[in-house]
Amino acid sequence: MRIRFKRYLFLTHRWLGIVACVFFAMWFISGVVMMYIGYPKLTERERLQHLPALDAQLNLLSPKQALDAADITGPLTELRLANASGGKPVYLVIPKSTNHDASGHKRTPPGKGTVVIDAQSGERLRSVDVPHALASAAAYAGNGIPVTYLDSVDEDAFTHSRGLDAHRPLHRIQLADEEGTQIYVSGATGEVVRDATSTERVWNYAGAWIHWLYPFRGNFFDPYQADIVIWLSVLGTVAAVAGTIVGIMRWRFSKPYRSGSRSPYHVGVMRWHHITGLLFALITITWIFSGLMSMNPWRIFNSGAPPLQTELMQGGALTISAQDAAPKTLLAAVNRPISELRWTQTLAQTTVQAYGAAGTPTLLNSQTAQPRVIDPDALLASARELLPEPVASVEQLNQYDLYYYARDPHTMGGGSEKPLPILRVIFDDPHATWVHIDLHTGTVLGKIDSHRRTSRWLFAMLHSWDWLPLLERRPLWDMLLILLSLGGAALSITGVIIGWRRLGKKLRAV
Repeated sequence: MRIRFKRYLFLTHRWLGIVACVFFAMWFISGVVMMYIGYPKLTERERLQHLPALDAQLNLLSPKQALDAADITGPLTELRLANASGGKPVYLVIPKSTNHDASGHKRTPPGKGTVVIDAQSGERLRSVDVPHALASAAAYAGNGIPVTYLDSVDEDAFTHSRGLDAHRPLHRIQLADEEGTQIYVSGATGEVVRDATSTERVWNYAGAWIHWLYPFRGNFFDPYQADIVIWLSVLGTVAAVAGTIVGIMRWRFSKPYRSGSRSPYHVGVMRWHHITGLLFALITITWIFSGLMSMNPWRIFNSGAPPLQTELMQGGALTISAQDAAPKTLLAAVNRPISELRWTQTLAQTTVQAYGAAGTPTLLNSQTAQPRVIDPDALLASARELLPEPVASVEQLNQYDLYYYARDPHTMGGGSEKPLPILRVIFDDPHATWVHIDLHTGTVLGKIDSHRRTSRWLFAMLHSWDWLPLLERRPLWDMLLILLSLGGAALSITGVIIGWRRLGKKLRAV
């Protein structure tokens, strides 16, 4: 029985390893690229920086006038004003019914159902043609940078993200800037939704595009791409564990072989594979397994927790009335250039968040245009309405910690705004829910339950090593990850060579 187990173990490692090592080598090398150049994305900060400032001298329609002109009534999910479409000031509106069902669950992708209204004429945008897309691109580029229309794409190598589904097809436009930037304009709203510099485009073929197996996206394999990644990771983990056991079994800890070596292979690629396997087996298993966890296989991190009752916390849905001030009044009340105005419902009062090209937004009363300051005590009292269960504890975070932290914009989880200070409200519910709330705006930033905290450890910590004491001591983080990646790549490449030679012998024998 023991001999049979040993034989099966060797065969498992040998034949699974031939395939697995090809992907291991690819993942290790592309992972190093991703440390410095991520998959193209348009971060919120980039978007705001490229939006032309709103002109306070223009007599733009009030939000109520714009909604009436577009025949939109009832509560809203989102209302924004910016020079975001066609280079002109427009209202971007998502009526509540188009994005949520009765229980508050999202039922369509973000951006789906957005209505674009010209803020000067009240006319609804019916389609985004080429001239409109070029005007959006020119406004985004600024400084008179020439723009050239390339084509319309449904999906390409740099737009696989599901978050863009609501905006397809996309207009692809080339900017004549120093970075050789290509931008993608939404076919639904006319907004710029992605940018990709020439550096990002070139390096992504050796980075995120190949690391995430995006060659399987946008073709026959598209419905199976996630399953392909999951099962390759499962088989890779099995192959790595089997190889580790084989490597330990074949290493002489007490008495060396006749050659004097403790490995049965005293020269050649086999010896290098054996030694690098022993040295880098643990990190290989860790990274392949944590990569599997990134896919949330079989939805193991979905807790089934009910949605937060955000509308109840904020005192109702966002509604607009004739008493809400016109943009000219709001812009005049802010002593700085403003890129975007956003209307929100905050603690039973309609509030306008005025965003500049950088920094935190200025909060205004939507009717009087007077500055508004969120009362922390009132915010905490309202936060108790987010879930039916009682609040166990509350803490104020003034700096990042293990569960709330920022990453560089190019990284997989980076690019989203992580303001400080925030409130962390911990509920005494079956899912051990934590809710993070921005103290400045009163916005619910997100929730994290016990399942998601487990995911944070099994994926983010093990795969990206985003442990703050290490991230704060760069280049130590860089050196460790590069060293371990090179070791894993050496293990994988020697495995590929061994497998290639073995298959060659088998084929010649046939």
